[in-house]
Amino acid sequence: MSEPVRGGVVRRAVAAEWGPLWRAVRGPLAARGPRAIPLTLASVMLTLVLQIVQNQPWGYGPIQAAGAPTAGTPLWLALLRTPLSLFVPALDLPVWGALAQVLVVFGIAEVTLGRWRTLAMAYTATLAGTLYARLGIRLGPDSPIGLPPGDAWVVDTGPSAAVVGLAVFVCWLLRARVTCALVVVAMVGEVVFVKNNLAGKEHIAAVAATLLVCLGWEVAARRRRAAGAACAGEAGWLR
Repeated sequence: MSEPVRGGVVRRAVAAEWGPLWRAVRGPLAARGPRAIPLTLASVMLTLVLQIVQNQPWGYGPIQAAGAPTAGTPLWLALLRTPLSLFVPALDLPVWGALAQVLVVFGIAEVTLGRWRTLAMAYTATLAGTLYARLGIRLGPDSPIGLPPGDAWVVDTGPSAAVVGLAVFVCWLLRARVTCALVVVAMVGEVVFVKNNLAGKEHIAAVAATLLVCLGWEVAARRRRAAGAACAGEAGWLR
């Protein structure tokens, strides 16, 4: 295959994969600029503020009490802490990585999904990780999806589970299926080859929950299309 032909094939593949995503994001951002992503900007600022506060001697305790769920705490308390945990970055990782992830992925999701759907999907992914941790502790280290008892007091993953869930959902919704598959494979590879720990397995739980939402979304969309086609058929028959 000649070089121009290969280049054309690559361009068409890139356009098919990312074209709908690019078109969905470009218009609102070009028209409104930062005003198109107020939730994202607020999330970035909140994440930064929480990171600064939790690194202060006086701030670590309150942040842990308000936004650091663990499998060892009572379920009601973990659920109360989960919403804020979306924005509490891990202490052992560079905060700039978390901020960049939130800015890019939350921003794309907010433009394409809307503010409330973005929050709902982010919370669903994070909640899936929180609930998985409790199940993993019960299953124990002998189970392939279990966790050692000591992980009961490890703080759940912060913004990363929400970022992973949103990335999968947006890619699925806008038909960037190769990118969606790469995200899923990367999360599985993280656990198998890099970090077989609580955070890695919570990411897989977030992906699994998001894929279930994607499946439900597709089923509902097909039913709506079928109902619309049936109504159109009835209208045509009546005419």
